[in-house]
Amino acid sequence: MSVDELTVAVKDDIVRIVAPTQSARLAELATILRFAGGLHVISGSIAVEVELTHKETAKKVRRELLELLGFSTDAAVLQPSAQRQHPVYVVRVRQGGDILARQMGLLDQRLRPVRGLPNKLTTSAIGDVPAIWRGAFLARGQLSEPGRSSAIELIAPTGESAIAMVGLAQRINVQAKAREVRMAQRVIVREPDSMSQLLREMGATDAMGMWEELRAKREVRANANRLVNFDDANLRRSAQAAVAACARVERALELLGDSVPDHLLYAGRLRLDHREASLDELGHFADPPLTKDAVAGRIRRLLAMADKRAEELGVPGTLASVPSDYVGY
Repeated sequence: MSVDELTVAVKDDIVRIVAPTQSARLAELATILRFAGGLHVISGSIAVEVELTHKETAKKVRRELLELLGFSTDAAVLQPSAQRQHPVYVVRVRQGGDILARQMGLLDQRLRPVRGLPNKLTTSAIGDVPAIWRGAFLARGQLSEPGRSSAIELIAPTGESAIAMVGLAQRINVQAKAREVRMAQRVIVREPDSMSQLLREMGATDAMGMWEELRAKREVRANANRLVNFDDANLRRSAQAAVAACARVERALELLGDSVPDHLLYAGRLRLDHREASLDELGHFADPPLTKDAVAGRIRRLLAMADKRAEELGVPGTLASVPSDYVGY
């Protein structure tokens, strides 16, 4: 599944949740306004405007503003364009925007914009923390599929709000980090168990099950690939070692001629007759059978004797016959 599909699955899950207390509902709404909202001056009055990419979240914001606080809203849809792949749903409060901004903590008592999260959110009860994270994810959240770069990410409006979300995550046993990525302040949850915990806390049970299934499949596939690669590497190393050994044995027999002892000659011929066999297999081919160590020992002595003869004659030894790509095997 793509990032967009997983993200929409989570938002579809959590947008249906109605927080059990009014304080949690207000906390979720305030977080959405903080992460997706902005303040504008229209005809001399302050208006609160929210831009969302999830249609059902926009509907929920309008409903909650009316039911909880009594604010009516305007709505508009910005269609996709060259700069924007998806439609954007705009919710705007014109009448009483300044009052709403103060109630939601977007403005302080002196009507100055608040840079971080509203104080009511950072000091909220533990039961409201999942609602705050729900609001942040609905506003600016993203979930990527399991893998090396898998993460839950939030794009935060400021560095102070990103740090505040990290602190709130710690309160529900979720490890998160705040960092600037591509000129944006982000809150990132990357550890798989923390991701599962956060999805569970937010109430994204269906999406969490889907993500865990993808995670399990990915781990099985990764383990299988590792085993295949491991086996391929072992086979490749064994084949290269056999080629190098055969080249050295041929050179050894050439150097020693008729002076090679019979038992070492037998081991050398065994190696050349079964070029792709392992040492253990060579032992089984011998008559009578030999152990792996016995075959290796005889070939080693054969090569050592040949290299000593080459040194006496002042000619290249057995390693000179090994292709350069196979030196070391």
